Amino acid sequence: MPGDKNGFISIKNWHEEDRPREKLISKGREVLSDAELIAILLGTGFKETTAVDVAKLLLRENGNDLEKLARLTVKQLSAITSSRDAYDYLFPYLADQPHEEFYLLLLNRANLVTRHVKISQGGVSGTLVDNKIIFKMALEELSASIIICHNHPSGNKNPSQDDITQTKRICDAGKNLDIAVLDHIIFTNDGFYSFADEGMI
Repeated sequence: MPGDKNGFISIKNWHEEDRPREKLISKGREVLSDAELIAILLGTGFKETTAVDVAKLLLRENGNDLEKLARLTVKQLSAITSSRDAYDYLFPYLADQPHEEFYLLLLNRANLVTRHVKISQGGVSGTLVDNKIIFKMALEELSASIIICHNHPSGNKNPSQDDITQTKRICDAGKNLDIAVLDHIIFTNDGFYSFADEGMI
């Protein structure tokens, strides 16, 4: 089976009899593992991770408890694979806000959101953020990584010098705690700025 340069093999390149959907059709659900059944429901994985791998991570993160997994919300089951995903996830919370708010997305090893938290709320031109609160929540949630996000009510997507300085401080703190800061999104109603996309993280 052909893989990429890192040896990753997508499901579409698996032998047909090993693909979960084809196996379901030809042999019935009884022969599929829980992970394979969940993978069919997920429909897709993300970069260098198949839907089956995502399903296995989901099960592991929830103690192989299908009942607990079933209680997760759609948002909790959404894998964040890009800055656009993070922006779309937070759009209902930050759209049309007249003041700055700072949000934290807590992610597990499968890049699935386990929780989102509003860290602070300020005025039209700024909000104070305490790094200790960010990482206290990340540690309590046993997060593998985090994404931070705040809005600019002015509609200006560009980061201020304070935004850049604050991002560096948060990233440095994350490295010390082995919690990756995947991105800092500056949110506006008309689009966003991603520190990760711009090579700032």
